[in-house]
Amino acid sequence: MKIGELAERTGLAPSRIRFYERIGLLKAVARQDNGYRSYPDDAVLALKLIATGQRAGFSLDELRTLLPGDLAQWDHGSLLDTLRRKVRDIEALQAQLAQSKAQLAGLMAQIEARPQDMDCAANARRVLSGMQLAEPGDAPPPKAGRRR
Repeated sequence: MKIGELAERTGLAPSRIRFYERIGLLKAVARQDNGYRSYPDDAVLALKLIATGQRAGFSLDELRTLLPGDLAQWDHGSLLDTLRRKVRDIEALQAQLAQSKAQLAGLMAQIEARPQDMDCAANARRVLSGMQLAEPGDAPPPKAGRRR
């Protein structure tokens, strides 16, 4: 099939398809006598896998090592190992994002706990003076409103 049909079947721009070919993600592309590219039916599946992989957070380098030259030659164990690693990476990122969210929520609570008689600049100084530079793995700051 020609690149226009492949683009239509995958929803990818022809320039994107040529890019994937140029960097070695899309293989087995033949040239006709007139120089036009001729793509096998497997190219649709390969491109859909690449697009799905990118949406799932795989880098192009990761996809290059993950995708076999021939889709029929996929190493089941290696594929599962790679997918498990990606899930662990995503879980670590989720934990980091949850920590960042908690820190921001705590900061917002501290800002919103401004005493009635305090202007914004003084409140900013109050909040900033209570902040510590967080190190990776530190617990979020205590919630505003807690008094000891």
